[in-house]
Amino acid sequence: MRPDAPTLELDLALINPIVKTSRTFFIAAAFLLLVILWANLAYRSQLVEGLGVTGLNQPVSWGFYITNFVFFIGISHAGTLISAILRIAQAEWRRPITRMAEVITVVVLFLGAVNIIFDLGRPDRALNVIYWGRYQSPLLWDVTSITTYLTASTIYLYLPLIPDVAILRDRVSRFNWLYRILALGWRGTERQEKVLQRAIAIMAIVVIPVAVSVHSVVSFVFSMTLQPMWHSTIFGPYFVVGAIFSGIAALIIAMVVVRKVYHLEAYMKPIHFNYLSLLLLIMSLLWFYFTFAEYLTGYYGGEPEEMKVFWAKLTGDFAPFFWSMVLCNFFIPVLILSFRRTRTILGALLASSTVVIGMWIERFIIIVPTLSHPRLPHAAAIYLPSLVEWAMFAGSIATFILLYMVFTKLFPIISLWEIQEGREVGLRHMEERVRAYLPSTPTPSSQV
Repeated sequence: MRPDAPTLELDLALINPIVKTSRTFFIAAAFLLLVILWANLAYRSQLVEGLGVTGLNQPVSWGFYITNFVFFIGISHAGTLISAILRIAQAEWRRPITRMAEVITVVVLFLGAVNIIFDLGRPDRALNVIYWGRYQSPLLWDVTSITTYLTASTIYLYLPLIPDVAILRDRVSRFNWLYRILALGWRGTERQEKVLQRAIAIMAIVVIPVAVSVHSVVSFVFSMTLQPMWHSTIFGPYFVVGAIFSGIAALIIAMVVVRKVYHLEAYMKPIHFNYLSLLLLIMSLLWFYFTFAEYLTGYYGGEPEEMKVFWAKLTGDFAPFFWSMVLCNFFIPVLILSFRRTRTILGALLASSTVVIGMWIERFIIIVPTLSHPRLPHAAAIYLPSLVEWAMFAGSIATFILLYMVFTKLFPIISLWEIQEGREVGLRHMEERVRAYLPSTPTPSSQV
């Protein structure tokens, strides 16, 4: 079916960010590169002087780096998991947002793995997992699951990208050599489309259990120990719920920014933000349930070492972090998203921003208070992140934003072929599904 003129004009809006680059893009990229340079200088000082330049100590041997690792791995669930579920459920409103979500997954998985390298002190220590790794250790499970997830997510991002790359190959001169390679000779034949659809469907099914296993395994790094308030059977589902929660929030923020910067209001409409906001609201309630169950069980258990950590979070040194977490992850999102009047694009952005902050605090509040009050006889310690750790944190965020920006300048951030497929096929399939849901029209003889 040949698209009409208004449709063609709208689709050109998806290619314009690739062929036209504003001065603002270069200014933002230059600023991000400066932040990344600052982080590289900080990392160089850590390589030369060792982990002593950080705020890590004994017994607090994990701090910002592991917090960032768990945080980034959690946000990765924004893309592949959400996209795969919506694709399998045939939710037609997914079409403008799936690629934005999938790019988040691939980029933050890479950053999460890099933060582990930062925490090791010496990068060559990462090879010890390969040389001396044992599957009795959850650390090796972590490496295996993250590597598998990164591979599967990259394939899942690339497959739906092939038809769009072929369009760019035929219509865009810039980076044409790259598009020719990545298009893999795509011509849009019926057989190619059938194979591609089948491959995407298979990968959508595969990545869901892989994504769930990743954050479950991340939680096992903590729950398989006997540390106070870590040794918990609820940590697996608790971490998965938190990952989806923070992932949806990160996706909403990315959608708002991309929509505003590239003027894609015709593609990302208020209804998309309304649906994602409702998902975010549901996940906020689920997160509160798991948090309440976790702390209630610990309180009634009354184990002395656990109660030290428990009260340190609720009323002690870490109380400001704990209650900020509850405020950002529960009270603010629920108050904003429960009412249609405030469940707007601006409301979704505000709620999502607080959730991202709150979920980072949650990772911090899980790790540091427990290590500050170890089970073994040891004086309670105070962890204060150094300027080096702050620089590495800022550099990680800047790297994520820069890589995301670069992707939008190389490939359509909204799938061209999926939008067109939605116009040509999706509408018809949606009507057929709705007719299948409804009861048949009664014949006159069956009426009372």
